[in-house]
Amino acid sequence: MDTQTEDTKPASNRIAAPSVLRRYGSQLGIIGVGLTMWMVFMVAAPIVFLDIDIYVAFAQTSPQFGIIALALTFVVITGEIDLSFPSIMALGAAMFCIATAYGGLPWYVGLVIAFATGALCGLFNGFLVAKLNIPSLVITIGTSFLFRGLELVLMNGTGVPLTAEEYPEMHAIFREPFFGFPIQTLWMIILGIVAWTLLNRTRFGAHVFLVGDNQTSARLMGVNVVSVKMRAFTLVGLFAVFAGLMTSIYGYYFWPTTGEGFLLNTIASVFLGGTSVFGGTGSIVGTFVATYIIGAINAGVVSAGINAFYTQLVFGLVIVVSVVLQTLIERRVRGQSMTGR
Repeated sequence: MDTQTEDTKPASNRIAAPSVLRRYGSQLGIIGVGLTMWMVFMVAAPIVFLDIDIYVAFAQTSPQFGIIALALTFVVITGEIDLSFPSIMALGAAMFCIATAYGGLPWYVGLVIAFATGALCGLFNGFLVAKLNIPSLVITIGTSFLFRGLELVLMNGTGVPLTAEEYPEMHAIFREPFFGFPIQTLWMIILGIVAWTLLNRTRFGAHVFLVGDNQTSARLMGVNVVSVKMRAFTLVGLFAVFAGLMTSIYGYYFWPTTGEGFLLNTIASVFLGGTSVFGGTGSIVGTFVATYIIGAINAGVVSAGINAFYTQLVFGLVIVVSVVLQTLIERRVRGQSMTGR
C-alpha cells in the first residue's frame, strides 16, 4: 500500500527525484498552469490584468466557492463525492435568517444554529454513505433535493435582506476589507491553513489518505473508516454554511437560490488542483491555487475580447488537459518508482 500525504511521506534514498515529484507534483503542476494562464491573459488583455481592481474582484468572489472546495478535497481523497453542498449553503443561511430576522435571536446565536445545521447535514450524508454503504454520487443527489426542498419550505420561497445596518457584525466578519485586504481571501487563507494542517499534520488526515488508498487495508490497520468518512462529510457541511453566509452577506440579501451555480466551479477546483478522482491522493495547496484559476478564466476570456460563450469551452480544455497531464505524470513516476530507475 502506497498512501501519501503532501509533506509527511518519507523520501526514498534510491529514487529521490520521483519521490519529490510524487509529493509536490500536483502542486507544482497546478502552479505552473496558473502562471501560464496569467501570462497569456497579461499578453491578451494587459490593461485589465495590470489593474489592481481585477485582482481585488478575484479575491472577493473566488473564495465563495473555493472555501467549500477545501473541505470537499477531504471527501474526494476518501474516494467519495458530495453534490449536496449548494443546498447545504442555502439551508444553513436560511436557518440563520429564520433565527435572527424571524426569531429575533442575536446574530451569534444564529451563527451557531446555521453551523449546527451544516454539521448535521454533512453528518447525515456521511452516515448514509459510510454506514449504509450507499454510493455517494447517488445519495448526495437525493439529499441535495431534500435539503433544497426543506429550505424552500421553511422560507416559503422568499428572501431576507442582510444589510449592514441590520447586521453590522456579520458584514464586519464576512464582507468589510481587513486593512484594505479583501476579507474573503483572508478567510480562505485561514481556512486553507486549517485544512492543510488537518490533512497533513493530524491522525485524521493520515486516515483520510489511508481510507482513500485502500479501505480494506485501512480497516486491517485499525482505522475506523465509517468515522473518517462521516467527519469528512461533516467538514463539507460546515464549510458550505460558511460560504453560504459569506455569499449572502456579500450580496446584501439571502436568496432562496443561494448556492446554485457553485457546483461545477467547486468540483473543478478540487480536480484541477490535483486531487485524484479515484481517491488516495490530494492537495490543499493545489485546490487553493485552482480556485483562483477557475475564478480568473471567465474574466480573462472576456477581457481578451473573446465571446463569453467560449468560457465553458476554456473551462473544459483547462480541466481536461490538466487532469490528463497529472495522470500521465503520476503513472510515469509510479513506474519509475517500481523499476527503481
